[in-house]
Parts: sequence; structure tokens; C-alpha cells
Amino acid sequence: MYQPALVTKTISLNHIGITSKTLHYQLPPNKLHEITLKLKQGFEARSGALIIQTGEFTGRSPKDRFIVKDDITKDHIWWGDVNIPFASEDFDQLYNKVTAYLSERDIYVRDSYVCSDPAYRTNIRVINEYPWSNYFAYNMFLRPKDSELKNFEPEWTVINAPGFRADPKKDGTRQHNFAILNFTKKIALIGGTGYTGEIKKGIFSALNFILPVFKNTLPMHCSANVGKEGGTSIFFGLSGTGKTTLSTDHHRHLIGDDEHGWTSENTIFNFEGGCYAKVVNLSRDKEPEIFDAIKKGAILENVIMDAKGEVDYSDTTITQNTRVSYPIHFIDNIQPNSIGKNPKNIFFLTADAFGVLPPISKLTPGQAAYHFISGYTAKVAGTEAGITEPVPSFSACFGAPFMPLHPTKYAEMLSAKMKATGVNVWLVNTGWTGGPYGIGTRMKLSFTRAMINAAMDGSLEAANKNNYHIHSVFGVLQPRVCPNVPTAVLSPRKTWKNDEGFYKTAHKLAESFNTNFEKFEPYANKEIIAGGPKYLQ
Repeated sequence: MYQPALVTKTISLNHIGITSKTLHYQLPPNKLHEITLKLKQGFEARSGALIIQTGEFTGRSPKDRFIVKDDITKDHIWWGDVNIPFASEDFDQLYNKVTAYLSERDIYVRDSYVCSDPAYRTNIRVINEYPWSNYFAYNMFLRPKDSELKNFEPEWTVINAPGFRADPKKDGTRQHNFAILNFTKKIALIGGTGYTGEIKKGIFSALNFILPVFKNTLPMHCSANVGKEGGTSIFFGLSGTGKTTLSTDHHRHLIGDDEHGWTSENTIFNFEGGCYAKVVNLSRDKEPEIFDAIKKGAILENVIMDAKGEVDYSDTTITQNTRVSYPIHFIDNIQPNSIGKNPKNIFFLTADAFGVLPPISKLTPGQAAYHFISGYTAKVAGTEAGITEPVPSFSACFGAPFMPLHPTKYAEMLSAKMKATGVNVWLVNTGWTGGPYGIGTRMKLSFTRAMINAAMDGSLEAANKNNYHIHSVFGVLQPRVCPNVPTAVLSPRKTWKNDEGFYKTAHKLAESFNTNFEKFEPYANKEIIAGGPKYLQ
């Protein structure tokens, strides 16, 4: 086996039960790239990026995500299908098995931190079985200066052992893979899966509990950028809605593309130090900033490469969830220190495959809270096994799998900040127009960008003030005109050219919204409930 030289500083993990004699500490990315190739665990693309395959799991496994139920969590966590309890004694037993497993292997250790605002900084130590997993941690977390490593003390530890397989009958897991948060011991324990997204989502799920409960700060699964005039925009959206694409704009400075906090001082800060973008159907024409970030130092996951080293981004043989990770500075126009102030606009992105939501609409505070709690998008054929036609998909707060508290807690915090700052909230449909999936077409990216730009520069509001059309089913304020966008595009009903079909589909989607919201109604106030759609019984 290839044995790289150890870096100057050495550490011991004996105190946490890992006694491996070969700890590769704080290796630079080029060394991890080299080791991955020598161990035949990856390939190099013509661009210089490293290509790896994550194995059996090419995405998260929500049903195998657990939180240890203890004195810290028992009265705060929203327990259920999203936040599944795990017994402390089962965690201890499994932890001892994983550390024993890692003790027999070469492992890779990285000290990093999360939260770009120094007031919220949290030091973390990531322990990996594979070099490319540690490489991912380098890309995605914030990187300490060499001078900061001398006396570095981790507050949280991420232990990642993809090759370890749990025994469900003995270990309390559902199957052989698992991702478990322990807030008392401040450990994220991950095993049985090589999907790197579990590493970052584990620590960010912890922050989504810590920040609102102990720091009076709203955590958000969103991207954010800053305009030249200093106004910050926030983009919420589930996978495939354009969150990364639309926030990466060469006219604006990128704060981050996935996880942020909104402080009581009205600042927005990035949790991480990198970007983790989907690359399915990626092209330089559509997404030049992301395309050009794929170079030496980036890691491509589960893509297909030809004999010449060229990647075919349209090839989804392995998965639809092809990804790239890279340090945030691979994007040219990033916001210094990854902190923004003065939030002006919030965009809720949804890929409505039913084609009935407007391409952009303005929301009242009640509607904003309702749609935030709902977190709607749609799944289409090919995204998951068994899906042959559009299916409504709801994920509370646009990130339910990562939100340990009840969704109304986050919604209440967001609503309070909206009212305090006067921020505008927009619902943006990046999905279908002219009919549902299979009949209509996907909204042009150029139109969506134009609508978002008009919302941010104020021209959309100026052109439609007191003249919005109220959507007859969803009640949102639908602009009649928008600079640089054909007027016909703005009305989903008109693009259908089939009123009966449009209303039938719109009411069916509204029914799905209201059915989904039933479980939240006991916790929601009248203003939020009134923000929902109306449909014919």
C-alpha cells in the first residue's frame, strides 16, 4: 500500500479510542489527490479534477439518519420519520466497533471549522477512512491558517468509516449504513456509505439545532449572494431547483451555495468553505462559473469519463445526483469573509412539474411562512426508481432532513426577521411552463435570471406596484410585466391555452399542499394557515 510521508505535526487519537499507527494529518489536497490515484480509488479527468465513485450510495439515506435521544435533545427535537431517535447505549456500542475498525487502518485526519462569522466559529475534526473523503472535507469546510493549528481544539468530531458495515440486529440501525448525531458527546458518526454529502450534512444538521436553541440565530438551507450596492439576497430551494446555479452570478458576490446563518445583528454568514454542486447536464454556456471551477482541486462524484478524460455530464448511468465539490475561492467573484449584510430579497425556488405556479410571484408574510414550512418542489420521471409522472414533494423549511427542530420554530424566526427588516419574499418556479412535465417545457434559465434580477434591482416591483394579478388558486401576487421577459410567460394559465386542464391541475396541486400542511396546522397561527392555497372540494 502507498505510504505518504506524514506532515510535521503529529497527533494522537488514543483518547477517543482510535489507536491506528498511521495517521495522515492535515495533508494538502494535491497529496490526497495523488494518494487516491495510487490506491486506485479514483481517476483524473482531463480538466485535472479527481473523479471518484461513492459506491452503493450516491446520495443521502434519510431513513438511516439518527439522533441520540438524551437529556440535551429529548425535549427539543421534532422526533418522527425525519429525526429518528437512537439509544445512547446503542451509540456507545456502535462507536466502539467503528473506532476498533479504524484502529486497524491508515486514516486521514483534518482539522477545520464551520461558520465564517468569528462569533459563531465552531472547530471540527474530521476522521476519514479514505483519502478522497478527507479531500472532500478540505474542500467543503473552512480552512484554518497554519498558525491556528498549533493549539487547535476540536469542539465537534466527525468520524467517517465507509467500509464499516453495521449489524442491524445487534447495533440498533435499520441496515448496514448509518449517520448518527450525538449532541452530548459532540460526535457525528457515519458508516457504511461512501457518499461524501453525509459528512457535511452531519455537522450542518448539528448547527441547525445549536444555532437557534443556544445562539438565537436562524440556520438556513439556502444559498446567498451580495450585489454591488451591498444588498444581500437569499435563495431557498431543494435539489434540482437551481439554488446553486441562480446564486452563482458574475454580477454578484457569492457568500455561499448551501448553508447559512441569519444573526440577530442582521448579518448572513456562510457555514462552509466550499461548494457542492449538481453537475447533471452541466455546460459552460448555462453555468460558466461552476463549469470553470472544475479543475485540479475539484472532486467529481459518480460521473462518466471517456478514454480521453472528457466527462459526459449528460450521462446519468450511475445516478442523477452527479456532483462536484470545490473550495469556494474557485469561484472568481466571492464575498470577502463570506459574510453579507442588509438582506433585501428572499427567493423560494421550486421546480413545479405541474406547470401551474407563476414563474415569479410575490408573497405576503403569511404566504411566505406557509411556503417555507411546506418546502415544495416536484419529482419527475427518472429522479427516483418507480416515478413515471410528476409527484409533489414537500420538505419543510426546504431542508427537512437537516432540521432537528419543529419546522414552525424556524418559520417563526424567519417571519420575525422578515417583518423586522421589510425583506421581500418571492416564489420562483424554475419548473414547467405551457403545461405539465411531458407536455410543457422547462422555464428558460435566461428568463428566470431576468426575473430575479428585476426583483433585486427593484424594477419588477416598480413595474407592477398596485397592479399584480392575484393567482386564483394559490393567491400569490403575480406580476403582469417584467423587464426582459415576454409578458405571455408570466401567466401560467395563458401558457397552457387550456383553461379547464389548467384549473383541474392547479386544484389538484393545491389539494396536495393542504394535505401536506395538515400535520403543521396545530402549530401554525391563523396568518400562516391563511397563506395556503384554496381548492375545490
